Amino acid sequence: MRRMLVAVLLISGIMSGCAHNHFNVPTDNFAEKTKVLGVVPIIMDADSDIRHPGKEQLIQIVTEMNRKYEQQFVRKVKASGNFYTVALMDGDPQRIFENLLYRREKRDDATIQYNKYFFKNEELRDYIKKNNLDAVMLIVVSGLTKTDKVYSSNLFASMTSDYNFLIMTAQILDSNSTILWEYPNFRSRILTFYPMINLQYPDFNEAEANLSSRTNLKFKTLDGIQRTLDQKRKDLLLRETQESDVYGKQFDEILELLKYDSDTRKKSSEPATGKPRTPGMQPQVAEDAAAGGAKQEVAPKFGPSNSTIQPVETLRTPAVGITKQPDDVIVPATGSTL
Repeated sequence: MRRMLVAVLLISGIMSGCAHNHFNVPTDNFAEKTKVLGVVPIIMDADSDIRHPGKEQLIQIVTEMNRKYEQQFVRKVKASGNFYTVALMDGDPQRIFENLLYRREKRDDATIQYNKYFFKNEELRDYIKKNNLDAVMLIVVSGLTKTDKVYSSNLFASMTSDYNFLIMTAQILDSNSTILWEYPNFRSRILTFYPMINLQYPDFNEAEANLSSRTNLKFKTLDGIQRTLDQKRKDLLLRETQESDVYGKQFDEILELLKYDSDTRKKSSEPATGKPRTPGMQPQVAEDAAAGGAKQEVAPKFGPSNSTIQPVETLRTPAVGITKQPDDVIVPATGSTL
């Protein structure tokens, strides 16, 4: 029994130790080299597989939702403490995407279907250097059609068909176009990847009302999609928060996969140069700003010393009589912290 308990504890320890590294490079290398992370505003891939009849209006709705909730994601990444500096980059995300994109590819890796993006080496290197970054995160919302099974609200009926989804993918790349980390992530023991929203639904009610064995597949209305994307999360007291339930689930999944060992983070809490850099600044300006903020006055420490302390002569004011201090009392000088 004791041996079995030891074996279980050993296996669980190994599993917990291995589960932290979801990066494509050793965790130590990632922590040491990726101090300053730039997050490009969430991109909407308008040329992806979006089959909704109101495609143009749908793209506009999703773009507005991206702008509304992307800052919440950046704040969460900052709060994680994984990076020294995290900044939401300026500029039009569509133009940045068009400038950097080399090609897109629909993938089916380990039974997970998603859109993978490849970027131009030189343009990516210039973008990272121009903005004074160590790495950049690109988050893309795109359309994808895949086979799925959808159940009715009472779970008595179901329909397997090809459904059109919106999905969210992400990559962190360095100036050499190395993919340091990606979502969906294939380094977890259990692979999961959840779409943002299904743009279609089987109309079971219509089939039931017409006593039909055939269920029609329909697209959700634009208003319905907008309400779904903007639906707020609720806290433990069932009160609405400021977070979107749809976006929040995607963000939480990404943040969970960005975690790594706290010891590595502690060793790499400062940039290699010792000078913090500001994304988007020119290098010289950033160094000057860092130098100006790095100098701090250190308060003098008072305590026993081998040197003889000369007593401070007591000030004499005609209006107020002041008694001279004994020789063994130290009177602090003006401006002292004592």
